[in-house]
Amino acid sequence: MKHKFAFVVPMVIWMALSAAAQSLPAPSAAAPTTAVAGPPKIAVIAFQVAVAQTNEGQRNYTDLEKKYAPREQKAKALNDEIESLTKQFQAQGATLADAERASRLKVIDDKKKELDRLTEDLKTDGNQDVQEMYNTLASKVFDVMSAYAAQQGYTMVLDMSQQTTPVLYAAPSLDITKAVIDAYNVKSGVPAPPPSLPSAPAPGPQGAPKH
Repeated sequence: MKHKFAFVVPMVIWMALSAAAQSLPAPSAAAPTTAVAGPPKIAVIAFQVAVAQTNEGQRNYTDLEKKYAPREQKAKALNDEIESLTKQFQAQGATLADAERASRLKVIDDKKKELDRLTEDLKTDGNQDVQEMYNTLASKVFDVMSAYAAQQGYTMVLDMSQQTTPVLYAAPSLDITKAVIDAYNVKSGVPAPPPSLPSAPAPGPQGAPKH
């Protein structure tokens, strides 16, 4: 019986977003401008990536990981115990008396139910914490993005991190994700975390068509 502890899912998503931003090109230097009448000036941003890759986002992720580590370890230990008891029963079941066989099956079943409760609570609490953490930070990153876009004279910023985004292609020079991350890090004053996060596969090239 293999359990995938549900709280790992939002953590992996957060990690993937954070890792994806590490391959973004540095923004090209540009003198601040003010919005003027004329053709629209459009930029794109992977907003979810920007939120996760800020120093504050990485710090908050690490704090949540530490918070939930004991509960994940408890669930893993219980899962290992269930697997061990199941293997013992499979090896010895044929030689056991009916009462002993029924007793062992009940112990395994009770522990499975306990594990289900633990993992469901872990999923519910973990997802809620991740969502609250993201929403709080996203609001602040949005304010910085808005200020940056206005300073640079952009009249529209499209989010290319959403599955439903209309952006099929964008030249790398239009991507302000890295610039917004840097601007937010400066404003927040949160130092960069130590390079302790595991590596993730590099995403596809920027500006590649979406499928």
